[in-house]
Amino acid sequence: QVQFVESGGGLVQAGGSLSLSCAASGSTFSINAMGWYRQAPGKQRELVAAIRRVGSTKYADFVKGRFTISSDNAKNTVYLQMNNLKPEDTAVYYCNALGWTTGSPFGSWGQGTQVTVSS
Repeated sequence: QVQFVESGGGLVQAGGSLSLSCAASGSTFSINAMGWYRQAPGKQRELVAAIRRVGSTKYADFVKGRFTISSDNAKNTVYLQMNNLKPEDTAVYYCNALGWTTGSPFGSWGQGTQVTVSS
């Protein structure tokens, strides 16, 4: 099993930036890709960005050009640099391992980290 611990959220004004980190532990050898998801109040959890061990990345349309995902495979850590934040980016952000083609997560969810963007 794989566990994740997210950090780096906070309160920021619209147009500001935040950087999130996620450390994976446990059976990390099973991970070929990791991703950041988010869940806003009253909405379903959605995939924001993902990265494969080989470095390929993909982004949801609503964050393209603003967010950047990166990873340190040696540390089993994935990062999310968020720039030009908008109030609609307000959500709890989670990371997880996922199937690259489906985007479906398969690890245990951590507590997430709250990101709040004020207008």
